[in-house]
Amino acid sequence: MTHSALLAQIKSKKSFLCVGLDVDQDRIPLGLKKESDPIFAFCKRIIEATAPYCVAYKPNIAFFEAYGLEGWKSLGKVIHFLNQNYPEIFTIADAKRADIGNTSKRYAKAYFEQFEFDSVTVAPYMGKDSVEPFLEYEGKHAILLALTSNDGASDFQLLNTNGGLLYEEVIEKSKQWKNSNRLMYVVGATKAQALQQIRGRIPDSFILIPGVGAQGGSLEEVAINGLNDKCGLLVNSSRGIIYASSGSDFDLKAGDAAKELQEQMAVHLTHKGII
Repeated sequence: MTHSALLAQIKSKKSFLCVGLDVDQDRIPLGLKKESDPIFAFCKRIIEATAPYCVAYKPNIAFFEAYGLEGWKSLGKVIHFLNQNYPEIFTIADAKRADIGNTSKRYAKAYFEQFEFDSVTVAPYMGKDSVEPFLEYEGKHAILLALTSNDGASDFQLLNTNGGLLYEEVIEKSKQWKNSNRLMYVVGATKAQALQQIRGRIPDSFILIPGVGAQGGSLEEVAINGLNDKCGLLVNSSRGIIYASSGSDFDLKAGDAAKELQEQMAVHLTHKGII
C-alpha cells in the first residue's frame, strides 16, 4: 500500500487509528470457545465492528505463534479475511523481525508474499543488511523500532553516543539505507514529548504509536507533537478496544471504543487542516 492510499483512507474515515489484535484465548468470551477456531472467530467480529473507525490492523504475532501450528493457521485466516474484505485497510505484522541478510529475506518473504501483509515491524540492532531486505518490496513497508516505552528502553536506546542518544543515531543512520522511503518508525505513546524532535528528523515518515489507552499514553500529546501536514501517524490501541467487554457484546463495545478514539482523532485532523 502506498502512502497516498493510506492518506486517502485517513481522510475518508477521519481517523489514524490502528487496532492491535493481541488475542489471548484466556480473555476470549466463553461463547466463542466452542468455535472450531476461537481466535479467528474473535478477530473476525472485532474487525467487523471496528473497521468503520480504523485505518490499520496490527496482529501481534506472538499472540498467534504461542498456540503453535493452530495459531499460525488462525493468523493466516485473519490476514486473508482482511485482504479479501477490507483491502483498503493497512496491515501490520507486529513481528519485530531482523537477522543476517539471507534470514531477513526469508522473514520478508514470509510476511509480504505468503501472508501478504502491508508492513512488518523490525528491530535495528543488527544494522542495514538486516533491514534492507524488507525494503526491497515495492508497496510494502518496514516499521523500525526507534524509541519504545518499555522499562528496559533506557538500557540501550537512551545511551549517549556521539553527542546524542542512540535512538537518534538509529533514526539518522536508517535514512541512509536503500529504499529508506519505505521505512516507518515505532515511537511509544508515553514518549510523546520526544515526538516533536523525532518528527523534525523524519518530517515525512509515518510513525506508529503504540501505548494509547491501557498503557497510559495520551492521544492529545501524541497528536500535538507528532502530526505532520499529511497526518503521518498511526496510533495503536489494543487492549483498550478488543477487551472493552468480556461479555457477549464484546464486539459492540469494541466498536464503541474505536469510535470514541476516531472522534477524538477527527478533531485533531480538523485542527491541523488535514480534513
